[in-house]
Amino acid sequence: MAAVVYFLCALTSLTCFVLLFRAWRGSGARLLFWSALCFAGITVNNVLLVIDRVFLPDSVDLSMWRLLVALAAVLLLVVGLVWEEE
Repeated sequence: MAAVVYFLCALTSLTCFVLLFRAWRGSGARLLFWSALCFAGITVNNVLLVIDRVFLPDSVDLSMWRLLVALAAVLLLVVGLVWEEE
């Protein structure tokens, strides 16, 4: 059951990325671009979660990589928010 939830989270974040990217291409708003990049990172994070928890054995731990990707994704959004504030 947990694998289904992990997969649905990855699919949802991918859908958000695609919708935000399409909206950015249509409008050119930079905040949509930064949000799309953030959700691209969240998608990678969720895919790593699926790989880590479902496909790899317990002896392999990708939690540090997942945290680094999540940090990079959030930092992209923070940079976008600060950039738009100026």
